[in-house]
Amino acid sequence: MTYPKRTVTCGELRESDVGKSVVLNAWVANVRDLGGLVFIDARDRYGLTQIVVEPENDPDLAKRVQELKSEYVVWFKGTVRKRSNPNPKIPTGLIEIKLEDFGVINESKLPPFEITDDVELTEETRLKYRYLDLRRPSAQKFLKVRNELYQITHRYFNENGFLEIETPFLMKSTPEGARDFLTPSRINKGTFYALPQSPQIYKQLLMIAGFDKYVQITKCFRDEDLRSDRQPEFTQIDLEMSFADENDVISLLEGFFKRVWKEILGVELSVPFPRISYDDAMAKYGSDKPDARFGMELKDITDLASKSGFNAFASVAKNGGVVCAFNAENCAKYSRKKIDELTEFAKKRGAKGLAWMKYVSGEVKSPIAKFFKDDEIKRILEILEAKDGDLILFAADEKASIAQTVLGALRLEIAKEEGLLEKVADKYSFLWVVDFPLLEYDEERKRNVALHHPFTSPRDEDIPLLETEPLKAKARAYDIVVNGAEIGGGSVRIHKTDVQAKMFAALDMSEEEARDKFGFFLEALEYGTPPHAGIALGLDRIAMSLCGTENIRDVIAFPKTTKGLSLMDGAPSRVADEQLFELGIKVLDKYAK
Repeated sequence: MTYPKRTVTCGELRESDVGKSVVLNAWVANVRDLGGLVFIDARDRYGLTQIVVEPENDPDLAKRVQELKSEYVVWFKGTVRKRSNPNPKIPTGLIEIKLEDFGVINESKLPPFEITDDVELTEETRLKYRYLDLRRPSAQKFLKVRNELYQITHRYFNENGFLEIETPFLMKSTPEGARDFLTPSRINKGTFYALPQSPQIYKQLLMIAGFDKYVQITKCFRDEDLRSDRQPEFTQIDLEMSFADENDVISLLEGFFKRVWKEILGVELSVPFPRISYDDAMAKYGSDKPDARFGMELKDITDLASKSGFNAFASVAKNGGVVCAFNAENCAKYSRKKIDELTEFAKKRGAKGLAWMKYVSGEVKSPIAKFFKDDEIKRILEILEAKDGDLILFAADEKASIAQTVLGALRLEIAKEEGLLEKVADKYSFLWVVDFPLLEYDEERKRNVALHHPFTSPRDEDIPLLETEPLKAKARAYDIVVNGAEIGGGSVRIHKTDVQAKMFAALDMSEEEARDKFGFFLEALEYGTPPHAGIALGLDRIAMSLCGTENIRDVIAFPKTTKGLSLMDGAPSRVADEQLFELGIKVLDKYAK
C-alpha cells in the first residue's frame, strides 16, 4: 500500500514549528471526544503529539475520526499550532496539530492491556505480550539507555586503541563454573559444542596472537538458576590488554564509567574509585559487593565475646570462629514479632540464631544481657556507637563467612525497610573490591574451585602457596561494584605454563584432565605469551544501574522468566523426532511427553 510518509516524528515538534504543514506516521494512543473538540494522542518511540479535530468546522473529518481505535497505525496530515491549554509534562506540550486528513495504515485488535506506564501488569502478562509492553514509554526509555551505552562503549574503546574482534559461539565444552548450554553436531553425531559462558580462552588466545587490545560486546550463556539480576543469556563488554596489569585495567575502566555516567545521566563521577580488599569488604559489610552509600557497618567483637559468659559466643570465639554485630539505628522500636521474623531471615541464610540488644532510655534490653558484665555491655555499646533507640544485631559462627554474610543480608534488608535506600537512590557509590582469595573449597564437589576462573593469576608472592597451602593464596583479581551490585569482574591472567600447571594441580585437576579440557590453550601458552589482564563487564547490569531498576528483564528486549522460559514464543519447546534422529539423539521416555 502507499501512504504519505512522515515528515516529523511525534517527539520533535516545538513552538518554533507553528504554521508548518506536517505528516505523522504513528500509533493511536487514545481518542477523546469532548463534543466541541476531538483530541487524538499520536505516539511513536520519539514521543507523543496531540492532534485536534473541530467538528463544527469539518464535520466529515470528525465523523471519519470515530473509526480510530487504540493502537491503530495511522498517517496524519495537518498544520502545527499553539495549544490553548499547554501541557508542560511532555516536550511537545506547547503545540498541537490541526488535523486536515488521515488514513488507517493498519488496524489493531483490542490490546490485552492499556499501553501506558500507569497500568499495573503482572510480569507474566508483560512477557507474554512483550511486543506490546515495549510500546510503553518507560520500556522504550530503558532500551534507549541501553543503546546509548552500546554507542559510548564503541567510541570509548576505539579512541583508546582497542580492536573489536568477534569470538565463536560454538566452542569446546570446558565445564568448570556454571553448566554449559550444549549444542549437538549433526555432522559429527554424538559430539557437542558448548555455547560460551564467556570468551575467556579466546580473548587470551588473541593476546598470544598479538592483538594487544581487544574488546567485544558479546552474548554469553550459563545454564544456572536464575534470579532478578541473572538471565540464561546475557551481554558482556569483554576486553583484554597485553603488557598490562590491574592498575592499567582499573584506570581505563574508571575513565569509561566516568564517560558513561556523564553522557547518559549527566552525573560527574569522582575518580579514582575507592578500593577495598575482599577481607575488609566481608568484615565491614558482610558482602563482596558492598553498598557503601549508608552506614550500619559490621564490627568484630570476637575478642570481647571470648571472655563473656554467653557460651554461644564464647565457644565460637574459642574455636577460631567470628562474632560480629552491627547497629540497626533507630530500630529499637521493632517488636518481638519483628525480631523473630529477622531471626528466620537469618536462619535461612545459614545462621543458627540471631542475638540482639535494644538500647532504650540508657538501658539495654535483651535476653542475652544477663550473660555479660556491665563493663562488657558498655564496651559493646561503645564499639557499635549505639545511641538511644538503636538495635544491635549479633551473629556468631565458626565460619567467618557465614556470620558476616548473614549480617550483611540483614543490613540490606533493614536498609530497605527503613527507607535508607530510597534516601540514597540518586547517589552512585563505585568501588573496586581487590585481593580476593584465589580458591575456595567446594563442599559439594569435595575439591578446590577457582573463585573467579582457573586462568586468574595469584599474587607473585603467593605462587609457592599453590603447592603447599593453596587456599591461602590471594588472586590478582578485581570486581567493580556500584551501589551494592557487581557490574564487572576481571583479573591479571596466568601467562606461564608452569604457573598454569600449578593452578590446575591446586584445583585437584590431573595433568591428563587438564590436557583433555585445555590442551590447545596450554600448548598456545608455550608460544611466547605476553603478560595480560582484562575484565568482563555485565552490560545488562550496567543498564540496570543507569535505569534505576532492580529487574534485569526490564533492560532486555526479549528476556526469559526465572524458569528460563520465553512466554511469548514458548521456548524452550519440544522438537520433531525427525530432527532428533538427524542429530543421533533420543529423549528419555520420562521426558518425552
